[in-house]
Amino acid sequence: MQFLGTFPGADIDPVLAQCFSVTARCGCFMQAARRLNIKATLLRKQLAQLETQLQCSLFSPSDNGVALSRDGLQLHAQLIALAHERDLPVIEQPQVRLAVAESILHDILGRDLVAMLRRNASVRLDIINLDSELSLQAVSADVVVWLAGTDSPLPGPSFAVAEPRRLARLDYLPHIAKRYSRVASRPESLDDLADFLLVQWQHDRQIDSFRPWNTLVEQRLAGVVQLHSYELMLEMVRCGACIGLLPGYMSRFDRGLTGLPELFSQPMQRQVWMAVNAETQNEVQVQTIVELIHNTFHERSEWFER
Repeated sequence: MQFLGTFPGADIDPVLAQCFSVTARCGCFMQAARRLNIKATLLRKQLAQLETQLQCSLFSPSDNGVALSRDGLQLHAQLIALAHERDLPVIEQPQVRLAVAESILHDILGRDLVAMLRRNASVRLDIINLDSELSLQAVSADVVVWLAGTDSPLPGPSFAVAEPRRLARLDYLPHIAKRYSRVASRPESLDDLADFLLVQWQHDRQIDSFRPWNTLVEQRLAGVVQLHSYELMLEMVRCGACIGLLPGYMSRFDRGLTGLPELFSQPMQRQVWMAVNAETQNEVQVQTIVELIHNTFHERSEWFER
Protein backbone atom coordinates (compact mmCIF):
# COMPACT_ATOMS: atom_id res chain seq x y z
CA MET A 1 0.00 0.00 0.00
CA GLN A 2 1.44 3.35 -1.09
CA PHE A 3 0.68 6.09 1.45
CA LEU A 4 0.80 9.66 0.14
CA GLY A 5 0.56 13.16 1.55
CA THR A 6 1.58 13.48 5.17
CA PHE A 7 4.05 10.58 4.97
CA PRO A 8 5.34 10.69 1.38
CA GLY A 9 6.88 7.55 0.02
CA ALA A 10 5.98 5.34 2.96
CA ASP A 11 4.91 1.82 1.99
CA ILE A 12 2.51 0.64 4.67
CA ASP A 13 2.00 -3.06 5.08
CA PRO A 14 -1.74 -3.86 4.62
CA VAL A 15 -1.76 -5.84 7.89
CA LEU A 16 -0.35 -2.87 9.83
CA ALA A 17 -2.77 -0.51 8.10
CA GLN A 18 -5.69 -2.75 9.08
CA CYS A 19 -4.49 -2.94 12.69
CA PHE A 20 -4.34 0.83 12.87
CA SER A 21 -7.72 1.39 11.16
CA VAL A 22 -9.56 -1.09 13.37
CA THR A 23 -7.97 0.35 16.52
CA ALA A 24 -8.92 3.87 15.47
CA ARG A 25 -12.52 2.80 14.80
CA CYS A 26 -12.93 0.79 18.00
CA GLY A 27 -11.23 3.31 20.26
CA CYS A 28 -10.01 0.44 22.42
CA PHE A 29 -7.00 -1.87 22.08
CA MET A 30 -8.83 -4.85 23.60
CA GLN A 31 -11.87 -4.50 21.33
CA ALA A 32 -9.66 -4.01 18.27
CA ALA A 33 -7.71 -7.16 19.14
CA ARG A 34 -11.01 -9.07 19.42
CA ARG A 35 -12.14 -7.72 16.05
CA LEU A 36 -8.85 -8.81 14.48
CA ASN A 37 -8.80 -12.12 16.41
CA ILE A 38 -5.29 -11.54 17.75
CA LYS A 39 -3.82 -10.95 21.19
CA ALA A 40 -3.72 -7.37 22.45
CA THR A 41 0.05 -7.66 22.98
CA LEU A 42 0.54 -8.54 19.30
CA LEU A 43 -1.69 -5.65 18.24
CA ARG A 44 0.36 -3.17 20.28
CA LYS A 45 3.56 -4.62 18.81
CA GLN A 46 2.26 -4.13 15.27
CA LEU A 47 1.13 -0.58 16.01
CA ALA A 48 4.56 0.20 17.46
CA GLN A 49 6.11 -1.22 14.29
CA LEU A 50 3.92 1.10 12.21
CA GLU A 51 4.94 4.12 14.32
CA THR A 52 8.59 3.21 13.89
CA GLN A 53 8.14 2.89 10.14
CA LEU A 54 6.38 6.26 9.85
CA GLN A 55 8.66 7.90 12.44
CA CYS A 56 5.80 9.50 14.33
CA SER A 57 3.47 8.86 17.24
CA LEU A 58 -0.03 7.82 16.16
CA PHE A 59 -1.61 7.80 19.62
CA SER A 60 -1.82 10.23 22.52
CA PRO A 61 -2.08 9.31 26.23
CA SER A 62 -5.72 9.06 27.33
CA ASP A 63 -7.69 7.87 30.33
CA ASN A 64 -10.66 6.95 28.16
CA GLY A 65 -9.69 4.39 25.54
CA VAL A 66 -7.51 5.15 22.51
CA ALA A 67 -6.86 8.76 21.51
CA LEU A 68 -5.31 9.50 18.12
CA SER A 69 -2.54 12.06 17.85
CA ARG A 70 -2.60 14.70 15.12
CA ASP A 71 -0.56 12.41 12.86
CA GLY A 72 -2.85 9.54 13.79
CA LEU A 73 -5.93 11.50 12.80
CA GLN A 74 -4.37 12.42 9.47
CA LEU A 75 -3.36 8.83 8.80
CA HIS A 76 -6.82 7.57 9.70
CA ALA A 77 -8.49 10.13 7.40
CA GLN A 78 -6.23 9.21 4.48
CA LEU A 79 -6.81 5.47 5.00
CA ILE A 80 -10.57 6.08 4.99
CA ALA A 81 -10.27 8.10 1.80
CA LEU A 82 -8.13 5.40 0.21
CA ALA A 83 -10.65 2.70 1.20
CA HIS A 84 -13.51 4.74 -0.36
CA GLU A 85 -11.45 5.39 -3.46
CA ARG A 86 -10.78 1.70 -3.96
CA ASP A 87 -14.22 0.70 -2.66
CA LEU A 88 -12.62 -2.09 -0.66
CA PRO A 89 -15.15 -4.82 0.16
CA VAL A 90 -15.82 -6.12 3.66
CA ILE A 91 -14.62 -9.70 3.97
CA GLU A 92 -17.67 -11.79 4.76
CA GLN A 93 -17.23 -14.39 7.47
CA PRO A 94 -19.05 -17.68 6.83
CA GLN A 95 -21.75 -18.39 9.38
CA VAL A 96 -21.39 -21.50 11.54
CA ARG A 97 -24.56 -23.02 12.98
CA LEU A 98 -24.03 -24.79 16.30
CA ALA A 99 -26.93 -26.71 17.85
CA VAL A 100 -26.44 -27.85 21.45
CA ALA A 101 -28.55 -29.61 24.06
CA GLU A 102 -29.69 -26.99 26.56
CA SER A 103 -28.04 -28.50 29.63
CA ILE A 104 -24.72 -29.08 27.83
CA LEU A 105 -24.71 -25.51 26.54
CA HIS A 106 -25.45 -24.09 29.99
CA ASP A 107 -23.15 -26.30 32.08
CA ILE A 108 -20.23 -27.29 29.87
CA LEU A 109 -19.79 -25.36 26.62
CA GLY A 110 -21.14 -21.92 27.53
CA ARG A 111 -18.03 -20.61 29.27
CA ASP A 112 -15.63 -21.64 26.50
CA LEU A 113 -17.91 -20.25 23.79
CA VAL A 114 -17.96 -16.91 25.59
CA ALA A 115 -14.15 -17.00 25.84
CA MET A 116 -13.91 -17.64 22.10
CA LEU A 117 -16.22 -14.73 21.31
CA ARG A 118 -14.18 -12.45 23.57
CA ARG A 119 -11.12 -13.26 21.46
CA ASN A 120 -12.79 -12.99 18.08
CA ALA A 121 -15.41 -10.31 17.49
CA SER A 122 -15.59 -10.96 13.73
CA VAL A 123 -17.03 -14.47 14.02
CA ARG A 124 -20.52 -15.29 12.69
CA LEU A 125 -21.98 -17.94 14.95
CA ASP A 126 -25.60 -19.06 15.22
CA ILE A 127 -26.11 -20.95 18.50
CA ILE A 128 -29.28 -23.04 18.53
CA ASN A 129 -30.69 -24.34 21.81
CA LEU A 130 -31.95 -27.95 21.67
CA ASP A 131 -34.56 -28.29 24.40
CA SER A 132 -36.43 -31.33 23.11
CA GLU A 133 -36.19 -34.35 20.81
CA LEU A 134 -38.49 -32.53 18.38
CA SER A 135 -36.10 -29.58 18.12
CA LEU A 136 -33.21 -31.99 17.45
CA GLN A 137 -35.14 -33.62 14.61
CA ALA A 138 -36.10 -30.25 13.11
CA VAL A 139 -32.74 -28.48 13.35
CA SER A 140 -30.35 -27.80 10.48
CA ALA A 141 -26.80 -27.03 11.63
CA ASP A 142 -23.09 -27.48 10.94
CA VAL A 143 -22.29 -28.99 14.34
CA VAL A 144 -24.75 -30.73 16.65
CA VAL A 145 -24.18 -31.81 20.26
CA TRP A 146 -27.02 -33.77 21.81
CA LEU A 147 -27.92 -36.32 24.48
CA ALA A 148 -29.09 -39.84 23.68
CA GLY A 149 -28.70 -43.38 24.96
CA THR A 150 -25.32 -44.82 25.92
CA ASP A 151 -25.42 -47.45 23.18
CA SER A 152 -26.80 -45.51 20.22
CA PRO A 153 -26.85 -41.88 19.04
CA LEU A 154 -30.47 -42.29 17.92
CA PRO A 155 -32.62 -40.34 17.82
CA GLY A 156 -30.20 -37.91 16.23
CA PRO A 157 -30.19 -35.14 13.60
CA SER A 158 -32.36 -35.70 10.53
CA PHE A 159 -29.85 -34.28 8.02
CA ALA A 160 -26.77 -36.04 6.62
CA VAL A 161 -23.88 -36.06 9.11
CA ALA A 162 -20.48 -37.66 9.44
CA GLU A 163 -20.29 -40.55 11.90
CA PRO A 164 -21.39 -39.33 15.37
CA ARG A 165 -18.69 -39.23 18.04
CA ARG A 166 -19.01 -39.99 21.74
CA LEU A 167 -17.95 -37.11 23.97
CA ALA A 168 -18.88 -38.25 27.48
CA ARG A 169 -21.17 -40.52 29.45
CA LEU A 170 -23.24 -38.76 32.08
CA ASP A 171 -24.61 -40.32 35.26
CA TYR A 172 -27.66 -38.58 36.73
CA LEU A 173 -28.42 -38.23 40.43
CA PRO A 174 -30.91 -36.32 42.56
CA HIS A 175 -29.16 -33.20 43.92
CA ILE A 176 -29.78 -30.86 46.81
CA ALA A 177 -28.19 -27.60 47.90
CA LYS A 178 -25.78 -28.12 50.81
CA ARG A 179 -27.02 -25.05 52.65
CA TYR A 180 -30.55 -26.49 52.87
CA SER A 181 -29.54 -29.90 54.15
CA ARG A 182 -27.22 -30.94 56.93
CA VAL A 183 -25.09 -33.98 56.25
CA ALA A 184 -26.77 -35.97 59.03
CA SER A 185 -30.28 -35.23 57.75
CA ARG A 186 -29.82 -35.71 54.01
CA PRO A 187 -32.24 -38.27 52.55
CA GLU A 188 -30.79 -41.75 52.10
CA SER A 189 -33.94 -43.57 50.95
CA LEU A 190 -37.04 -42.79 48.91
CA ASP A 191 -39.10 -42.67 52.08
CA ASP A 192 -36.86 -39.87 53.36
CA LEU A 193 -37.99 -37.68 50.44
CA ALA A 194 -41.48 -37.24 51.87
CA ASP A 195 -40.57 -33.93 53.51
CA PHE A 196 -38.76 -32.50 50.48
CA LEU A 197 -40.06 -30.58 47.49
CA LEU A 198 -39.14 -32.23 44.16
CA VAL A 199 -38.53 -30.25 40.99
CA GLN A 200 -38.59 -31.78 37.50
CA TRP A 201 -37.52 -30.42 34.13
CA GLN A 202 -40.33 -31.27 31.72
CA HIS A 203 -37.84 -32.36 29.05
CA ASP A 204 -36.78 -35.26 31.31
CA ARG A 205 -40.27 -36.76 31.54
CA GLN A 206 -39.83 -38.61 28.23
CA ILE A 207 -36.34 -39.99 28.93
CA ASP A 208 -36.63 -43.75 29.32
CA SER A 209 -33.42 -44.09 31.34
CA PHE A 210 -34.85 -41.65 33.91
CA ARG A 211 -37.79 -43.94 34.67
CA PRO A 212 -36.93 -44.45 38.37
CA TRP A 213 -36.96 -40.70 39.01
CA ASN A 214 -39.94 -39.99 36.75
CA THR A 215 -42.01 -42.72 38.41
CA LEU A 216 -41.29 -41.19 41.80
CA VAL A 217 -42.35 -37.74 40.61
CA GLU A 218 -45.52 -39.03 38.94
CA GLN A 219 -46.60 -40.79 42.15
CA ARG A 220 -46.39 -37.56 44.12
CA LEU A 221 -49.75 -36.07 45.10
CA ALA A 222 -48.09 -32.91 46.45
CA GLY A 223 -44.66 -31.32 46.73
CA VAL A 224 -43.77 -31.29 43.00
CA VAL A 225 -42.80 -28.41 40.69
CA GLN A 226 -42.73 -28.98 36.91
CA LEU A 227 -40.61 -26.55 34.87
CA HIS A 228 -39.95 -25.99 31.18
CA SER A 229 -36.69 -24.10 31.81
CA TYR A 230 -33.52 -26.02 32.67
CA GLU A 231 -31.87 -22.91 34.09
CA LEU A 232 -34.84 -22.16 36.35
CA MET A 233 -34.97 -25.78 37.50
CA LEU A 234 -31.32 -25.56 38.45
CA GLU A 235 -31.92 -22.27 40.26
CA MET A 236 -34.74 -23.82 42.29
CA VAL A 237 -32.41 -26.60 43.44
CA ARG A 238 -29.79 -24.01 44.36
CA CYS A 239 -32.04 -21.54 46.12
CA GLY A 240 -35.47 -23.09 46.64
CA ALA A 241 -34.62 -25.99 48.95
CA CYS A 242 -35.74 -28.41 46.19
CA ILE A 243 -34.35 -31.76 45.08
CA GLY A 244 -33.92 -32.23 41.33
CA LEU A 245 -32.36 -34.73 38.94
CA LEU A 246 -29.07 -33.35 37.59
CA PRO A 247 -25.93 -34.69 35.91
CA GLY A 248 -23.40 -36.20 38.29
CA TYR A 249 -20.85 -33.49 37.41
CA MET A 250 -23.08 -30.82 38.92
CA SER A 251 -21.23 -30.78 42.26
CA ARG A 252 -18.09 -29.81 40.28
CA PHE A 253 -19.97 -27.17 38.27
CA ASP A 254 -21.52 -25.75 41.46
CA ARG A 255 -19.75 -26.53 44.76
CA GLY A 256 -22.91 -25.59 46.64
CA LEU A 257 -24.75 -28.67 45.34
CA THR A 258 -24.30 -32.28 46.35
CA GLY A 259 -25.55 -35.51 44.82
CA LEU A 260 -27.64 -38.12 46.61
CA PRO A 261 -26.34 -41.43 45.20
CA GLU A 262 -28.04 -43.67 47.77
CA LEU A 263 -31.62 -43.02 46.64
CA PHE A 264 -31.73 -45.15 43.48
CA SER A 265 -29.98 -48.46 42.87
CA GLN A 266 -30.72 -48.42 39.13
CA PRO A 267 -28.28 -46.20 37.18
CA MET A 268 -29.67 -43.29 35.16
CA GLN A 269 -27.29 -42.50 32.31
CA ARG A 270 -27.08 -40.65 29.01
CA GLN A 271 -24.37 -40.19 26.39
CA VAL A 272 -23.23 -36.89 24.90
CA TRP A 273 -22.88 -37.22 21.13
CA MET A 274 -21.49 -34.85 18.50
CA ALA A 275 -21.98 -34.93 14.75
CA VAL A 276 -20.83 -32.62 11.95
CA ASN A 277 -22.79 -31.76 8.84
CA ALA A 278 -21.49 -33.92 5.98
CA GLU A 279 -21.54 -30.97 3.56
CA THR A 280 -19.61 -28.48 5.72
CA GLN A 281 -17.39 -30.72 7.86
CA ASN A 282 -14.17 -29.65 6.12
CA GLU A 283 -14.71 -25.89 6.44
CA VAL A 284 -12.12 -24.17 8.63
CA GLN A 285 -14.64 -22.33 10.78
CA VAL A 286 -16.59 -25.54 11.41
CA GLN A 287 -13.42 -27.38 12.39
CA THR A 288 -12.60 -24.56 14.81
CA ILE A 289 -15.88 -25.13 16.63
CA VAL A 290 -15.36 -28.91 16.61
CA GLU A 291 -11.88 -28.48 18.10
CA LEU A 292 -13.22 -26.15 20.79
CA ILE A 293 -15.84 -28.73 21.80
CA HIS A 294 -13.30 -31.55 21.91
CA ASN A 295 -10.91 -29.47 24.01
CA THR A 296 -13.68 -28.46 26.42
CA PHE A 297 -14.72 -32.04 27.10
CA HIS A 298 -11.09 -33.14 27.37
CA GLU A 299 -10.31 -30.41 29.92
CA ARG A 300 -13.35 -31.42 31.97
CA SER A 301 -12.82 -35.17 31.66
CA GLU A 302 -12.68 -35.55 35.46
CA TRP A 303 -16.25 -34.26 35.60
CA PHE A 304 -17.45 -37.44 33.92
CA GLU A 305 -15.49 -39.98 35.96
CA ARG A 306 -17.54 -42.08 38.34
